Amino acid sequence: MSQFVLLGRRRFAPFFWTQALGAFNDSAFRNAMVMLAAFQMGLPAAEVSLYTNLAPALFILPYFLFSATAGQLAEKFEKTRIIRYVKLFEITAMVLAAWGFHTHNLPLLLAVLFLMGVHSTVFGPIKYAILPQALKQTELVGGNGLVEMGTQLAILIGMVIGNMLMQMAGIGPYLSAALTIGVAAVGYVISRSIPPAPATAPELKFNWNPVSETVRVLGITRRDRAVFNAVLGISWFWFFGTVLVAQLPNYTKLNLGGDASVQTLVLTLFSLGTGIGSLLCEKMSGKRVEIGLVPLGAFGLTAFGVDLFFARHGAAPMLGLTWWSFLHAAGSWRIVLDLTLIGVFAGFYVVPLFAFVQARAPREQLSRVIAGNNILNALLIVAASMFGLGLGLIGFSAPQIFLAAALLNVLVAVYIFTLVPEFLMRFITWVLVNTLYRIRVDGMENIPEEGPALLVCNHVSFMDPLILMANLRRPARFVMYYKIFNIPLLKFVFHTAKAIPIAGQKEDPAVLQRAYDAVDAALADGELVCIFPEGGLTRDGAIAPFRPGVEKILARRQVLVVAMALRGLWGSIWSRRDSMLRRARLPRRFRARVELVVDAPHSPGQADASLLEARVRELRGDFA
Repeated sequence: MSQFVLLGRRRFAPFFWTQALGAFNDSAFRNAMVMLAAFQMGLPAAEVSLYTNLAPALFILPYFLFSATAGQLAEKFEKTRIIRYVKLFEITAMVLAAWGFHTHNLPLLLAVLFLMGVHSTVFGPIKYAILPQALKQTELVGGNGLVEMGTQLAILIGMVIGNMLMQMAGIGPYLSAALTIGVAAVGYVISRSIPPAPATAPELKFNWNPVSETVRVLGITRRDRAVFNAVLGISWFWFFGTVLVAQLPNYTKLNLGGDASVQTLVLTLFSLGTGIGSLLCEKMSGKRVEIGLVPLGAFGLTAFGVDLFFARHGAAPMLGLTWWSFLHAAGSWRIVLDLTLIGVFAGFYVVPLFAFVQARAPREQLSRVIAGNNILNALLIVAASMFGLGLGLIGFSAPQIFLAAALLNVLVAVYIFTLVPEFLMRFITWVLVNTLYRIRVDGMENIPEEGPALLVCNHVSFMDPLILMANLRRPARFVMYYKIFNIPLLKFVFHTAKAIPIAGQKEDPAVLQRAYDAVDAALADGELVCIFPEGGLTRDGAIAPFRPGVEKILARRQVLVVAMALRGLWGSIWSRRDSMLRRARLPRRFRARVELVVDAPHSPGQADASLLEARVRELRGDFA
């Protein structure tokens, strides 16, 4: 099922359009206000500069002041009711803006901009916390991709229309007022169709002190190291994007030689690229929360950021180009490609991070984690502005600032991936599995989304754990033969995935006992554990009898048991039939078509080795 089907579902579509219209209105109002100050009022350049630099600061200030409070609201109260109040607040703010447009009252418009910052601050924790309540686990990545795409396009369209309307002589302020009030009203009407989203922490004791609550929210955000580093990654995305977008006006004029239409074109390329990358995440991740895409996104941001510098780092050979003449100028298509692909890889980078935070953070704390994320985002946006301003003051050109941000991205990525090796591990797994195999999965919904379970599967190739790791929607602890665990190239992946090495009783009884203890501890902690009960790779493609180890595990800990079967792996690369380690010829089945079939779970106490072996044989059918 395509993610676009969600746009026809009541549990998603009204929310999608409500948030998109809100993003549109933010952008349209801000750009209309800037156009009024810069071109309609005849103000001196110094005063225009004051207002245009003050505007972003006023918009972002509420994120520091009210994010922690907004996180509490989203946890304690039913979310759709808050959304409707937020939309009514938006209508009120736009009515005030209409008077400001009519009277050319810039202080009033700046006050409204602050109110729109409050609007976005309160809506932010709800925006991402409501998705796990409305969507299935398999829809989370696709839903986030749609939201990110919708937000980017709404901001872009709002910018274009806000600029265009305000430039209409005489009637610009009135058209802008009518548009923003009308969009706010439509957003409110649509918000009334959003299904209820119950409070996740109704017993939460409300703290009205924004300082102490901000400290507490940041503490909650830091509790899970992987979640916190995902939040840092999201904040870095905003840093990188802010640096890029802030330099585009000078870059367009001085390095591309373009007019305002070229400025619109380069913003469009970046926004469309981000939207495309966001939508591709579902296809590339197989509808899983696949954080393996994050290192890929980080690589692309650096690669195409560096290439953007080399594509045009000197002064433009011609000035005053329109968007059409720019596209026909020499070397322009390389710049177009770089800007678009920076956006695409930005989508690969940020969408999985948001989905990871939503999937990993405790449901009753998710809104406050998102609030903590918004606080850190605001800090990094301010830091990005200072970064770009500082480099500009010491003489850096826009392309040189792009290059500095792209290289700094390498350091940030190494820092995050070193602290949380799971990101790099998932990337290696994703690349290996998607390079070597074409995989179809059936019955993944049979694996419980939470709580302990023992997974049992036939064992065909050395790649079986990686194939399962890349397709399971929950992390699992794999029990594997200790010699496979210690393969040099893959040891990092298995160690990071907390695989459990095991040996035979005659080989190393101590390793065997530690394995049983580790399995029992993992199940006691509510984790998934996956074992290959045959005790080794198949030598002829047939399933070997299951060993009694599975029954020893179940005797110590009664949990759900799920049988799985891999089809189509026999004869593929790294199965015994064509193992490159055993033969001096190339494997015959590179990019093999593989199926993973998952059975319905067996209740605790209802499965033994013989029953599970029979079920795996049935699931495998006539395939090897």
